[in-house]
Amino acid sequence: MTTLGLRIDVDTFRGTRHGVPNLCKLLAEQGIKASFFFSVGPDNMGRHLRRLIRPDFLRKMLRSKASSLYGWDIVFKGTLWPGPVIGQKSADRIRAASDAGHEIGFHAWDHHAWQENIDRMDKDAVQGFIAAGVEMLAGITGHPPLCSAAPAWKCNDLVLLEKEKFPFRYNSDCRGQSIFYPVVAGKTLSQPQIPVTLPTYDEVIGQNGISGQNYNDCILSLIRPERLNVLTVHAEAEGIACFSLFEHFVKKAQSQGINFVPLGALLTDASCFRQSVIVKKEIPGREGWVSCQEI
Repeated sequence: MTTLGLRIDVDTFRGTRHGVPNLCKLLAEQGIKASFFFSVGPDNMGRHLRRLIRPDFLRKMLRSKASSLYGWDIVFKGTLWPGPVIGQKSADRIRAASDAGHEIGFHAWDHHAWQENIDRMDKDAVQGFIAAGVEMLAGITGHPPLCSAAPAWKCNDLVLLEKEKFPFRYNSDCRGQSIFYPVVAGKTLSQPQIPVTLPTYDEVIGQNGISGQNYNDCILSLIRPERLNVLTVHAEAEGIACFSLFEHFVKKAQSQGINFVPLGALLTDASCFRQSVIVKKEIPGREGWVSCQEI
């Protein structure tokens, strides 16, 4: 049987309020457990509108039909007034996912601020962002999150070192091909990385002939029994606008013998994990750099 690690990123207030319950219901019906990574601080995602002056970002927004995909409330969230604090307004949704037995991880305090400012954040800022989110998640679920995933796969050596101060069993901060221990300044860190290996919906849709009609087949064709398979879906997309598409994907994958598991279930034999550094790269379909395992 082929194993697929299922990672669900929850970036926004809308995704938490509406996408998470939809996904939890589907996963319960199909007997699947997944890893939910929650953003819990202020939802300021609408501030990404400023990036429209960047040609690559504008092309991506048009190609993925972002306004219909994410909703106008997301597109403008946090622009004219402060965004809602997700963990305060939607604690019941987060707690329900935890109570259902899903793996709960920390994604972001302020997703937009991290994505835009990580290159300029110092040690105290990084520590503060992580600590605020971990504290809020612990208050909601009753226990601290034991895993984390950097927003938009934007991570650097400083972030890796600061995460070592938290009791994370693993992190999923980058794209890559295999589970590994990150190396910073010649030192191997203790928290393994489980990289995402498969492209996301917004990276491939509208490119190279990929549409809603053949998207599921495209992703299924990339899943291999002999390799690490990790897929990221988003509560804002697959949980709402693309819910039917994702439902069909899950059922078709299961019919082909693909077993969905939370990322933590992939940590079976630590002695086999290699050591790698994390580097900045650009990948097709995504604007700007992302953190990648150096192969």
